[in-house]
Amino acid sequence: MKGSQKVLDAIKEYQVSGCVNDFDETNFKQEGVGFEWSDHHPGTMILPHPGLIFLGMPKGFCRLGSMQGKKEYLKISIFENWEHCKKEFGYDKFNIPCWKYRNNKNHIFIRGLSPRINLPFLHIILEDCLDKIDCLEIIEKDLEEMD
Repeated sequence: MKGSQKVLDAIKEYQVSGCVNDFDETNFKQEGVGFEWSDHHPGTMILPHPGLIFLGMPKGFCRLGSMQGKKEYLKISIFENWEHCKKEFGYDKFNIPCWKYRNNKNHIFIRGLSPRINLPFLHIILEDCLDKIDCLEIIEKDLEEMD
């Protein structure tokens, strides 16, 4: 499945900013669920050590999660719309959305956890579907209060 220009723009905005690798559109692909840039490696660290962060993401959604081996890891998936997300990734007891947030572009950020494999995930849905996701809504004021 080839992503649209809208998805490519989202990858550039949310994944490429702050990445240690040079962006190459040939590595823009679907891998697993949703779309992502396969060579993405966050390279920004905040000290004292809360760890690596994704510069293009809002507070609360920018930090990596659990450790996989010796690396911090957060699985990012970008979906063109709610139907694309539902088709490829179901939210249930094995994939639990925890926070949701709508930015000023009406893109929805979902921070969640797959508890049976202890894997955090971040989904970005490129349409306003906030009312279709059952979890805690984070608003701008909440983001301002986060460290």
